[in-house]
Amino acid sequence: MPVNPELYSQISNELKEKNVTLVAVSKTKSVEEILKLYQLGQRDFGENYVQELVEKYQQLPKDIKWHFIGHLQTNKVKLIAPFVHLIQSVDSEKLLKEINKEAGKNNRVVDCLLEVYIAKEETKFGLNEQELKELITRISGTNSTNSFKNICIKGLMGMASFTNSKEAVRKEFAFLKSLFDQLQTTNFELQTISMGMSADYQIAIEEGSNMVRIGSLLFGKREKKEH
Repeated sequence: MPVNPELYSQISNELKEKNVTLVAVSKTKSVEEILKLYQLGQRDFGENYVQELVEKYQQLPKDIKWHFIGHLQTNKVKLIAPFVHLIQSVDSEKLLKEINKEAGKNNRVVDCLLEVYIAKEETKFGLNEQELKELITRISGTNSTNSFKNICIKGLMGMASFTNSKEAVRKEFAFLKSLFDQLQTTNFELQTISMGMSADYQIAIEEGSNMVRIGSLLFGKREKKEH
């Protein structure tokens, strides 16, 4: 299914009215498909794979804001540190330190979201509640200010369970929002809570999301990669 301009316009306008940022998930999509959305005014795009992101960055307009939303290995941070707009999937202190190091080499401050494990699925990544609070405490400590000067924690990201139960999904999003609100009392001014995808973004917005990651609704169903 090709990009549908009318549907894009409808979703985009709906989200603008609610002050919600739309990240178009473009993994496995061609440069041509991404350009179609770009020409309709879309600037925030999300990718899951480092090599694919680097290739698209090289080929596409430089005012695109690239979001990395997949599981990020520390040894690949250096490939996206020069240009990435927001890394949404920071799930360990080790990864955060690597991002800080590579951002420093590029004289940049890289914006990050801490990924929180809210789903009832083993396949998802993220920090649990205790790990999140411990990491926030360490980063916000007075001795840590210089240690993390090349990263900026902008907020939290989470993925709900893959389930038909809207109530279960709503509970998971509400839990992430409660953590987001609790952490506003620390030294951080968290701005972004990224939750909600094609199937559940409306529930996420009702529960307080201000950034959604939508792929199949905009681009059609994902092509399966040939191996």
